[in-house]
Amino acid sequence: MSDLQPAFILVRPQMGENIGAAARAMLNFGLSHMRLIDPRDGWPNPRAVAMASGAAGKVLDHAGVFETLPEAIHDCSYIFATTARSRDLTKPVMTPERAMEHARALSASGQRVGVLFGPERAGLENEDISRANAIISIPVNPDFASLNLGQAVLLCAYEWRRQGDQTPPEVLELAGTELAPAIEVEKLGDHYEERLEEAGFFFPATKAEGMKLNLRNLWSRMPLTRADVQTLHGVLRQIVRKAGK
Repeated sequence: MSDLQPAFILVRPQMGENIGAAARAMLNFGLSHMRLIDPRDGWPNPRAVAMASGAAGKVLDHAGVFETLPEAIHDCSYIFATTARSRDLTKPVMTPERAMEHARALSASGQRVGVLFGPERAGLENEDISRANAIISIPVNPDFASLNLGQAVLLCAYEWRRQGDQTPPEVLELAGTELAPAIEVEKLGDHYEERLEEAGFFFPATKAEGMKLNLRNLWSRMPLTRADVQTLHGVLRQIVRKAGK
């Protein structure tokens, strides 16, 4: 069964601009299932559309609008509530990373997940949080824990995307070349070793082997491309040529 997207549910949002920013954040990370509960300025909202900026407008076009929280979560099997405080309610408290990991597992089994985001001024109320299975608490600066609605949505959307994304954590951009094979790096090392030997670099003799070993290790640590190898050969040839004049 294919994964179900989580429903990002904005509870009593106040500013259209923040709804639009939330839509942009969702679409940035491949999410489009937005639900709105009793938006303060009514719906549709032209300021939300303007802030959504083009493509993210489709998130708003298909957003479900509900009067109450129970109506908005009627088909959800598991609910997260984003809040900086537990409000003295006994519930699991998760980081966005752990929450979206759990959401992925639930969604993969065909269960609908809902994520609640509170209104900008005061966040979710106890009555809202009481209907959630778990709390998402974003580890921010405790001296300034307030997050903009769009920021909170973006952080959760990012973690959802990251949990299912296969992008490697680091890549080497080769810019039209390719990594040098080991034989070319070996010949580069030979070239430098020969010329440095001629220049008397390996002195005293008792330390020569250790110095050569360090140089070989230096070459192997570098992710040298074929272009790099050719450049380094050329540098050494030019130095030798100038020195011989």
